[in-house]
Amino acid sequence: MNRRLAALLVPVLLAAAGCTAGAEEKEPGPSARQKAAANRPSPFQDCAALDTPPASAPSASPSGGEALPELTLECFTGGAPVALRDVRGPAVINVWASWCPPCRKELPAFQRLSDRAAGQFRVVGVNSGDSREAAQSMGEDFGVRFPVLIDQGEGLKRELNRKGIPLTVLVDAQGHVRHIDSTGALDDARLAELVRQHLGVTVPA
Repeated sequence: MNRRLAALLVPVLLAAAGCTAGAEEKEPGPSARQKAAANRPSPFQDCAALDTPPASAPSASPSGGEALPELTLECFTGGAPVALRDVRGPAVINVWASWCPPCRKELPAFQRLSDRAAGQFRVVGVNSGDSREAAQSMGEDFGVRFPVLIDQGEGLKRELNRKGIPLTVLVDAQGHVRHIDSTGALDDARLAELVRQHLGVTVPA
């Protein structure tokens, strides 16, 4: 009787074990998802050219203000870390994160600004306090192509004495901060106005 019962139970137990194993294999954990995201090509440009002036930068631009903070950040695409003080302007630096609703609202406008810059200035992103996977997904969703630096420790925000994001930092050709905007989501017209006022460059709104 016991042998007969055991013979009936063994296939049931094996089947149950197989279902569990199959479920575990089909349900990847966070590490597997992160690995898959890391293997996707980055939507962002590399940072190799950030230490050279934009190709068509105006010969003269407004100057003054404080220098960019002494902070070194990793480039999203890899390569050598970037010292912010080595970034050659004019530049518009957008500090953003995927979990920040105003950042999500304004990020496409920064890509359009980058498209209209025509080599007169550059747009650089700083992804702040975010996960790499979330940042990459947001870049893919919004078609962001300009270079992005990683600031998971939110060092730039602290160095600028700002508590929240988004932040827009306008930097002149000498690497001096001309203006920091923290008013919320910016649109095309407001970005064009800021660039004209603080960098002396006119772009279509």
